[in-house]
Amino acid sequence: MKTRITELLGIRYPVIQGGMAWVATHELASAVSNAGGLGIIGAGGAPAAWVREQIQKAKQETNQPFGVNLMLMNPEADAIAEVIAEEKVRVVTTGAGNPAKYISMWKEAGVKVIPVVASVALAKLMERGGADAVVAEGTESGGHIGAQTTMTLVPQVADAVSIPVIAAGGIADGRGFAAAMMLGAEAVQMGTRFVVAKESIVHANYKEKILKAKDIDSEVTGRSTGHPIRVLRNKMTREYLKKEEEGATLEELEQMTLGALRRAVVEGDVVYGSVMAGQSAGLVKKEETCAEIIEDVMQGARKLLGE
Repeated sequence: MKTRITELLGIRYPVIQGGMAWVATHELASAVSNAGGLGIIGAGGAPAAWVREQIQKAKQETNQPFGVNLMLMNPEADAIAEVIAEEKVRVVTTGAGNPAKYISMWKEAGVKVIPVVASVALAKLMERGGADAVVAEGTESGGHIGAQTTMTLVPQVADAVSIPVIAAGGIADGRGFAAAMMLGAEAVQMGTRFVVAKESIVHANYKEKILKAKDIDSEVTGRSTGHPIRVLRNKMTREYLKKEEEGATLEELEQMTLGALRRAVVEGDVVYGSVMAGQSAGLVKKEETCAEIIEDVMQGARKLLGE
């Protein structure tokens, strides 16, 4: 399926894997890229040296394009931005802020720049700043979220900018893909479904929590702090939300979630860990290879789109 995104990135299918911290390692990124999508290494809060190592390992595992997601709040964001340019990574996606100060450096290195946006205003700003495309991410997605739904955000962003739009948030199958295309997107980004891929290194407990999730199992914590995060409910979320209701301080709340994502992903603590996942978790029913996931999504989409 050809779109402006497949042409821009040199990929076979307009399917991009979300750059999830602790989850999106070189193993997952290279597997998605080898399957014809765009794999992404999630830098999260990791140091620059780790990101370089991940990029170099991915280069050994695939000769297809892959990208890096840079969380702009990372204390080593400047150093990671330079690593991305030095390693000439094909694509960078950015989250939690404005990547303006890095764009010219990346462009000079031939890196395609695709910021994740949660509003029309930010999408327009990114286009003016030289972004090659944007990911319009709805509130249905896992992890850090904005306020608009994918259904309303994607068409408004598509109307507002001339660069290609990638839809993210709540997409896990061919139906979601087809809907995103109807809304004006030219690719989709999926995170939650790739978490349970066979090549994903996350703990079996984390995968099982997603596979057993029902439609009502996702919860948003941190609204009071201004940094809402979508996770699957567990003992930690219940205690966290109770503390939020009681007016706990930012420090108290941060203490509860310190290292919680790593505990869930690496150690398999799905009781007190932070099990980040989108509202699409209820649609994810089995562990498959990245190739099987992409094939399933594309097959379902082709039927609906009549391709």
